Amino acid sequence: MADPAHHATGTHGAGGPHTAHGGHGAQGGGQAHAGHSAHAGHAGHGPARDGGWRTAVQATLHCLTGCAIGEVLGMILGTALGLHNGATVVLSVALAFVFGYALTMRGVLRAGLPVRRAVKVALAADTVSILVMELIDNTVMVTVPGAMDAGLGNALFWAALAGSLALAFVLTVPVNRWMIARGRGHAVVHAHHRH
Repeated sequence: MADPAHHATGTHGAGGPHTAHGGHGAQGGGQAHAGHSAHAGHAGHGPARDGGWRTAVQATLHCLTGCAIGEVLGMILGTALGLHNGATVVLSVALAFVFGYALTMRGVLRAGLPVRRAVKVALAADTVSILVMELIDNTVMVTVPGAMDAGLGNALFWAALAGSLALAFVLTVPVNRWMIARGRGHAVVHAHHRH
């Protein structure tokens, strides 16, 4: 196995170019080593080729789950309580944040974090993602003619909601990718547990 300090610091020998080094079995000693690709993503080796996008998609799906639960529950409650559109949107957004944060907290609490730290991790990991997703989702719902007034039994309502969540997902993935690449957003969660 390679020297752990090599991967912690990203140094290569005496600071020279990365051509080859010992510690990788037969690949050491001046030969290039193809086996080093398994270490992509370690410090000093740059991000994995598609790992950033894969992580961004997973983070956005995680966010979408919380947002969808909150949106649907908020719309159901808003309709059942006879709330006007503005109050229903506010309720839906609030529930989206609650469920989004709760899903993240569930994972990091299971990983052994204390509650106070889990709350901080959830806030750091999900706030921007949920905010972007909710902004897009609710903008679509409010601008599709008749969608908010269609009611739960109408296909227009559900088609608009599904379309708005799908669009929010597509537009939020690059935001999450940008944040993860800078060690923010869901990168914070990955320091505590693995999905």
